[in-house]
Amino acid sequence: MGVVIQNPSGGSVSFDSANTANDYTLTLPGAVGTLTDGATITPDLTANSTFSVTLGGNRTMANPTSPIAGQTGSIFIVQDGTGSRTLSWGSYWDFINGTAPTLSTGANAVDRVDYVVRSATSIHAVFTANYS
Repeated sequence: MGVVIQNPSGGSVSFDSANTANDYTLTLPGAVGTLTDGATITPDLTANSTFSVTLGGNRTMANPTSPIAGQTGSIFIVQDGTGSRTLSWGSYWDFINGTAPTLSTGANAVDRVDYVVRSATSIHAVFTANYS
């Protein structure tokens, strides 16, 4: 018998047990989390599954914290008003043919990366250019 939990506005649900090693927090869909722009951007996959970040310079998308096998989501990558920003990717991000994507370069352009966490150190990712 399964348990169905609904929260139309998104948010987190915690499952507590007598043994803290078996406590779980699940972030429900419904909100797009904002990633902090900086030289290195590190998604926390316990905070959200879908994110957005506006690049203010050439950046690195680090390996995320707390990846859980089977987790899926998206990252919207927005060029700032200047555009032509680049993004390199941490070693956990696995793109088709082993090649990281080239971002759209126009000012305010929006690209999207969809991902599935395969294991704690492997995230299969697909890139969609100029999503806007």
